[in-house]
Amino acid sequence: MFAIATASLLALVNQVSGTPYISGGDTARGTDCSGLASWVANAATGRPVYGNRFNTGNEEAALRARGFLPGTAPGALNIGWNGGHTAVTLPDGTPVSSGEGGGVRIGGGGAFQRQFTHHMHLPIAPGEDIPADLPLDGPLDAPLAPPAGPADLPAPEIIEAANFAPAPEAPAPAPEAPAPAPEGPEMPV
Repeated sequence: MFAIATASLLALVNQVSGTPYISGGDTARGTDCSGLASWVANAATGRPVYGNRFNTGNEEAALRARGFLPGTAPGALNIGWNGGHTAVTLPDGTPVSSGEGGGVRIGGGGAFQRQFTHHMHLPIAPGEDIPADLPLDGPLDAPLAPPAGPADLPAPEIIEAANFAPAPEAPAPAPEAPAPAPEGPEMPV
């Protein structure tokens, strides 16, 4: 299983969200549907994001080479495609795409669209994380911010048990009334 947080993948998509649809594009200036699927698959498997893209014609072989398995799975990175389009659903269920109503965006149909005839998934280990500074190799890459960690979170406020008032007693629930007798002709006994 691969260990990457959905937040890291979402940070990558946010970095390029709103960029235009560019057929064959492979830079932060924009890309097409298979370019975005390539970037997310590359990031999830520890590869440089840019410069190693696939297309819908070689997508299955490219995903297998990255460790993807056939079909879909809950909590996994899911990718669906057909001969002319592909889209991604992140492990938390967030769909991401390029080309559905414009360029790169969060939303759209994701990997589970009925039009897709092929699906593959990458199992993601739950609760694990890797640093968000994904290996972005390309001309317009900006480093991604690391995810919030324990040092970034405020300490919880501790409230002494003596400061709590006991909960009021709840009234007992009323007994259920018997069901009404069915209406209709009486049956002889």
